[in-house]
Amino acid sequence: MKRVTLLAEVQHDVCRGCKVCEKVCPVLAISVSDKKANVKADECRGCTNCESRCPFYAIKMVKREEPFTIGVDASKHDAKAIREMCEKAHLNPEQILCYCVGVRAEEVAAAILEGAKTPEEVSSRTGIRTGCTIECVQPLLRMIEAAGLELKRVENGWQWYGVTPTAWTLPETVVEKYSKRGFYFQEDRDLLDRVVNTKAEGEDM
Repeated sequence: MKRVTLLAEVQHDVCRGCKVCEKVCPVLAISVSDKKANVKADECRGCTNCESRCPFYAIKMVKREEPFTIGVDASKHDAKAIREMCEKAHLNPEQILCYCVGVRAEEVAAAILEGAKTPEEVSSRTGIRTGCTIECVQPLLRMIEAAGLELKRVENGWQWYGVTPTAWTLPETVVEKYSKRGFYFQEDRDLLDRVVNTKAEGEDM
């Protein structure tokens, strides 16, 4: 859950239409037309990414007159389906993916079950990636893939790139090579799998 209290505001007399803001917005709430950036107020999640990246300082964050809350209630969805999706992504449902906002893996799964099909749509519904916009993108991409959805980047966007290798996807040639140099890939996998498979209190074993 996230309380959205800020809104990006463009100073059109300063904006040069460079499109940096459009490329970095994690929810695609800002776009450039006629060489000026424009914000869709109801879609902005107040992440400040556009403000901090604008090379001409044409964007500032202002307090919303009417703040609102975004989030998805995971308890309204099939717990088994949520766990299966999370485990496929090698994540525990209760695992926090976005420390800035506090979004857990189960909430991301619930958003996908509700119809979110892209990282941007999941971000818009849950608030994930609307804090620092950096640290949580990889587990989010893993969740999208675990749901069987195609990862397709926005053309010329800088919101995210590809999925990085994990302990489960490293080629065996790499594992074998570096295991001889003191790396413990299998032990890491075993430990992480125990975290993934840990059940919440009261959850069916």
